[in-house]
This record gives sequence, structure tokens and C-alpha cells, in this order.
Amino acid sequence: MLTLLKLLKDGRFHSGQALGAGLGISRSAVWKQLQHLEAELGLSVHKVRGRGYQLARPLSLLDAAEICAKEGLAWPVYIHDSIDSTNAEALRSIERGAEAPFLVLAERQTAGRGRRGRKWVSPFADNLYYSLVLRIDGGMRQIEGLSLVVGLAVMHALRDFGITRAGLKWPNDVLVGDKKIAGILLELVGDPADVCHVVLGVGINVNMQSTDEVDQQWTSMNLEAGRVFDRNDLVAHMSTKLQQYLELHRASGFAAIQLEWEKYHLWQGRAVSLIAGVNQVDGVVMGIDRQGALRLKVDGVERFFSGGELSLRLRDDS
Repeated sequence: MLTLLKLLKDGRFHSGQALGAGLGISRSAVWKQLQHLEAELGLSVHKVRGRGYQLARPLSLLDAAEICAKEGLAWPVYIHDSIDSTNAEALRSIERGAEAPFLVLAERQTAGRGRRGRKWVSPFADNLYYSLVLRIDGGMRQIEGLSLVVGLAVMHALRDFGITRAGLKWPNDVLVGDKKIAGILLELVGDPADVCHVVLGVGINVNMQSTDEVDQQWTSMNLEAGRVFDRNDLVAHMSTKLQQYLELHRASGFAAIQLEWEKYHLWQGRAVSLIAGVNQVDGVVMGIDRQGALRLKVDGVERFFSGGELSLRLRDDS
């Protein structure tokens, strides 16, 4: 089925006879595979008598060799056509003894997830589902503010591709205005006081144009810029940005990045509600501290908050 998809990915018409010849199957078998493409991958195929079959729009499929060649990426790159989630596969690879660093990508996720167990919508070949595995030596200082570091690198990559209004929301989101365009999910295994592995999971809405499955405001690179993006270019460039910021973080700690992160935080000075389970704290965002914790002014007093299960929301009076 995926071999058929590669023949159709240019978005041009291909006759059933030509497709059958390319695959070594009958025209009726081509028809059956096309039905599977639509049913299993959610792709739309135009069928015109006398012209053949055409994808509703061209697809840019991920290619490991192309990614590594673009900006000299040295990490091994593993691409899956369909998987539960790239983070889950990355964690399984660690258990199997895979040597970090390495990168896991997928054309589609069947069980993609964000922070706090939320579903991450993952249509086939539309967006970026990216998990980078790093080995961390030397204890907790190496992971202080790490999710914020990743967010800053992702934001700069998006801006380099023309998404100039991209900004940050503490702790793990990249927004355009009030609409989410990317999210970050970090998962840690091992001993954080000694040697551990961290999975840097990044989801970016790249070419997605519509969906009924997202329960919050969202946008995509395509919607913002009005054009289709090559995800191989994005993977290569974002990986370069990540390398740069991870090296800065490793050498100098999060304090070296704190002021730059605050510069791009879209909710600086805004009235927010911080939600932790059934508890809610209302305050005004003052910034972040040298470890990446959120600084809130609550009833005139500065308080600090950190942790993976916190959620930040704008208040109506912001």
C-alpha cells in the first residue's frame, strides 16, 4: 500500500494500468489498495474516468538519507510509516539497548499524546512527530529547564521558516497568537541523580489544514504561511537548532537561556490561572527563574511553580 502511495505522492494523475504495471498487480488490486489508502490513512483520492487516480494534494514523505544530508545531521534517524507514538517507540528502543543519541520519526501516530495524557492528533504525512533520545550524565542540573530549551529551539526553527509570530507559552507550548502550533513532551527513564535517558518529544502542526479532533485553538505552518512545507527540511533545521541550544544548556545551564526565553514568552505580564489537579492559583506572570520555574505574582507576593502536571490558562480579564 505504501509503495502505491509513493507512486501517487506527486499529486498528478496516474492511470490504473500504469500503477498496476509499477506494482506488478492487476488494476482491480490497485483499486483495492486505493480503498485501503482512503480508509486506513484518511487520504483523499480523486478518481476521474480516462485520467486515472490522483491524491487530493501532493505528499512529502520523510526520508532519513535526505534529512541527514541536508545539514550534516549525525544522529541515526529511524522512520516509521505508522506507530502508536514516537515517544513510546523511543522508550522501547532504550529498553532494547539502543545507543543514544538517536531520532525517531513517524508519518502517522495511532496513539499520539501530549502533556497530561492529552491526545495529539496525528494525520498521515501532514505534521511532524519527532522524538530525540539523549543520554544524560551528571545528575539533575543537566535537565533543569530542558523542556523550555527545546521549546526555544523549536520556536526559532519555525521563525526561520517564516512563521514570524511564533512565540512561547510556559512550560511546553509554541503558539502563534493564542493558537497552538507545537507542543513538547519530555519523558525521563533511569536515575536522574546519575545516568538516565530523556526523550524529547516534539509535535508540530505542519501541513494540516482541518480537523474535528482538536479541543483547543490551533494553527499550522501551512495555515499561517499559505504554502506546503517539506518536513525533511524542517526536521533537519530543527535538529540543528536543538543541537545548538542543547550544547549551550549543557555548557552553561538554563540560566544562560533564561532571558532569551522570557523575551519570547507571549504571556509575560498577563493574568493567568495555574491549574494543578483540582487546585487553581490566580496571578500575573512575572517570568521564569534560573531553573525554568514559573514566577507568578499572587495577591502581591511572588511565588514559584514547577512540575509536569501544571497547566496554565489565560484569565478572562487578561
